[in-house]
Amino acid sequence: MHRRQTFRIPLASGQVLTLGDRTLVMAIVNITPDSFSDGGARLDPDVAIADALRMVEEGADILDLGGESTRPGAALLPADEEWRRVGPVLEGLRGRVSVPISIDTYKAEIAARALDAGATIVNDVTAFAADPAMAGVVVSRGAAAVLMHHRGRSETMYDRAVYADVVAEVRTELAARLAVAEQAGVARDRLIVDPGFGFAKRATQSMEALAGLPALAALGVPILSGPSRKSFLQLALGERPPAERVWGTAAAVAASIWLGAHIVRVHDVRAMVDVVRVTDALVYF
Repeated sequence: MHRRQTFRIPLASGQVLTLGDRTLVMAIVNITPDSFSDGGARLDPDVAIADALRMVEEGADILDLGGESTRPGAALLPADEEWRRVGPVLEGLRGRVSVPISIDTYKAEIAARALDAGATIVNDVTAFAADPAMAGVVVSRGAAAVLMHHRGRSETMYDRAVYADVVAEVRTELAARLAVAEQAGVARDRLIVDPGFGFAKRATQSMEALAGLPALAALGVPILSGPSRKSFLQLALGERPPAERVWGTAAAVAASIWLGAHIVRVHDVRAMVDVVRVTDALVYF
C-alpha cells in the first residue's frame, strides 16, 4: 500500500478539488459514435445529459465529457463536429450538477468553449503536445488540467510503443510535459498526471505501468488512473468485449488506489464507487 499525499486543486468555479483524503471517481461520458466501449450510446444530447445526471446520483465526483474517440486507430475529428456533440450537453448540465465537469479534448478551441460553458478541468490525452495554445487557455480560464502520457496520434501510437523501461520512461516523459505546462504559466497546483494505459502501450506495457504507479508519486502532483474496460485487462481475463471487463476493471481500480492513485476514471460508476469505498477503507484502516 502506498499512502497518498494530499493535494488541493483550485478550480475556476471557486471550488477546491481535494485529492488524497479519499479517492475521487471520474465518470466517463462519451458523446461519440465510435468509442471503444460505449460509442453511439449518447449521441442524443438528452440521453447524455440524463446519463451524466444519473452518474452523479450514483456517486461520481467529476464528470468527464468527450466528443472525440481517441481509441487506437481513430480518425481525427474536426473541431466544429466535436463541439456539436459536447456543446449541448454542457449547456444542458449547467446549473444542474454541483460536481466539477472535465472536458476531454486536445483542442484549445474546444477547451476554451467548454470552460466558458461551465467546465473547470481540461483532460488532454496529449498533455498539451497536440495544440500549443492549450496551456494558454488553461491559464486564462484558471482551469485545472490532466496531462496524460501518450506518444504520437491515435492512428500511429502503437508504432511508438517501444520502451526499455516503461515505468521510468512514462515518469520521465510526464515530468517533461509538466515542465512545459509550468513554463507556459500553468500553476503546478492545478496539474494532474495520467500514465495513459493503452495509449502507445501494448497490453504488457500497460499492465507494467499500472504495477509501477507508485513511481509517479515522485512527480509531486496527483495521479489519475484510467483502466476502465480497457483491452490490456484481457492479458489476465482472456478475450472478451469491453462491457464484460467490469470485474477486471474493479480489480484494476482497487489496485490503482492501493498503489497511490487519487482519481479513478470509470464507465461503471455505481459498481466502482463501491470498489473505491471498500479499498479506501482498507487504505486508511
